[in-house]
Order: sequence, then structure tokens, then C-alpha cells
Amino acid sequence: MKKKRRSRSSGIGGQAVLEGVMMKNKDDYAVAIRKPNGEIEVEMEVFHGCMHGNILTKTPFIRGIFNFIDSLRLGMKTLNYSASFYEDEQAKETKLDKALDKMSGGRGENVLMGITTVISVLLAVGIFILLPYFISSFLVGYIRNASLLVIIEGIIRILIFFAYVVGISLMKDIHRLYQYHGAEHKCINCIEKGRPLTVHNVMRSSRIHKRCGTSFMFFVMFVSIVLFFFIRVDNAALRIMLRIALIPVIAGISYEIIRLAGRTDNILVKIISAPGMLLQRLTTKEPDESMVEVAIKSVEAVFDWKEYLKETFGYEVDDSWMDDGAEKDSKEAELPDDGI
Repeated sequence: MKKKRRSRSSGIGGQAVLEGVMMKNKDDYAVAIRKPNGEIEVEMEVFHGCMHGNILTKTPFIRGIFNFIDSLRLGMKTLNYSASFYEDEQAKETKLDKALDKMSGGRGENVLMGITTVISVLLAVGIFILLPYFISSFLVGYIRNASLLVIIEGIIRILIFFAYVVGISLMKDIHRLYQYHGAEHKCINCIEKGRPLTVHNVMRSSRIHKRCGTSFMFFVMFVSIVLFFFIRVDNAALRIMLRIALIPVIAGISYEIIRLAGRTDNILVKIISAPGMLLQRLTTKEPDESMVEVAIKSVEAVFDWKEYLKETFGYEVDDSWMDDGAEKDSKEAELPDDGI
């Protein structure tokens, strides 16, 4: 029986965008888009976070706060970039666009993106943090146990998130976005299992990954239940303020957990990761080969996977590995089983 190969973290991550995939490796990121004419457009850039070079970005439990903010910024930027390929060519500049450009010295698009990000964060806080609290507060007259109310609040928060994920997954455009999300995960799993990055290998890799943002969101909810269980105040207004004030703390702790989950096979980590990974079955869908081709282009723009396989798994990959057909299958059969 062949020995199952253990995954090795590559350090790269990404996200799905409209008809494409963004991949990030350290400060470099690339966005690969399947354009309306069928061609693949790849753009590479360098992204410096809001606290770039500051020691706080490497400090455990604090770095997660800045990483979360930077992920939102880069995510919004790359989504807007991908959407630009599918905008109506006849669309005209609005009065708002002109006004923002005038006030910001030609940086109206960045201002609008910033406003949109802030509004999105406020909506997320209102729906996933405050709404569960207000719903659970209606039960105060029926449930006197404060600890039980905190647990019920957490369950309501998870149910709202689950309903949100299921609801948007029914939209046609979101379904395709989830397919590209699956392609992103499959590429990372492929190379982290020590497989050459070919369409064939990627298609047979798992679409579930421990370091996914979906799992991060589940950890956020799990950590919030624990913190709100132990940190309490009596005043209702202070309880609301506490839930908002602890968001950076929750994000920082959740970030450390998901980093640990991506680097260890500890049984306890596996148990707490399981719900988030199950939820990924909703937020990822099986991609087709054309989507995988896009994801591979994005990976190759920022990550030397051949060098990674050589350094991490001890073998070199030459162009013959990239051949199609039965010859490729026979070569892959020589590699140890990776359990994908």
C-alpha cells in the first residue's frame, strides 16, 4: 500500500473574482481573467498592506487584524478590476463619478472603492454581529440563564451566515464565482500535495482547503461565542459596544487559528476546522477545465511551483511532465499516492 503524502503549506493564497482568479504570494499578486473573447488576461502587481514594514504585521494576534483589513482592500480592488472586463461599453460617466474625480484629484474610483468597502463592513457588522444579539435579546423574558443566551446568540449568528451563503449560491453569477473559488483551491491543493500543476492534476485535486476565507469566517463566529461567553457586562448599550470593540480581537485570534490549521494535522485542529470545511462545500463548486486554466495562469504569474516541488518534495519537473495523454498519466502514476 502506498503511503499517503502529507500536505506542505506553500504560503500562497487567493480568491475568486468575476470570471477569474487572484493569487497572492507575499507582496506580489496576479489576477487572471477569462475575457469575453475567450482570451486569458493576466495582470501582475505589488500590494503593500496598510502597515507594510511595521513590526506589528508580524506580531501574533495583532497581525491578523491588519491582514483582514488588507484582504478586504485587495479583494475589493481585484473584484472591481475583473468587473471592468464585463462592463457595458456604452456606460457613461455619471455626475457622481465626475464629482468624486474633481474632489479627489482624479482618484474618484479609489474613493468610491473605499466608501463601498466601509459600507460593506458596516453591513456585515450589523447583520452578523448586532442582529443576532438583538434577536437573542427578545428571549430574555423566557430564558434567565445568561450563558445560555450567549450560546443561542452564537447559534443564531451561524444560522444567519449559513442562510446567507445558501441564498447567494442560488444566483447564477455567484455559482460561477464559486466554481472559480473551487479552481483556486484545487490549484493550491495540487502543488501542496506535491503534484505538477497541470489541468489534469488540478481537476483531480480537492476543492476544500484549510486556509479558506469561509473557514476563517466560521472561526470568527466560533471565537465570538467563546469571548462573549466569558467577557460580559450588564448594561445593554455596553454589551453592544463590547461586541463591536472586540471585532479586532476576534479577527486576530481567528487568523492565528486558521494559520495553525494550514500548518498542522493535529486532531484538535482538525475537529474545530471540520465545520468550516463542510461549509466550503457550499462556497466552492467543481470548476471546468477552462476555469482551471485561468487559475493556473494566476498561480504561475506569482509562484514558481516547479522550484517549490524541487525544494519541498525533492524532485524536478521538466517540460515532459506537461505532455497530454496516456504518457502523462503513466508518469504521474510513478509519484507517491497523495490521497487526493
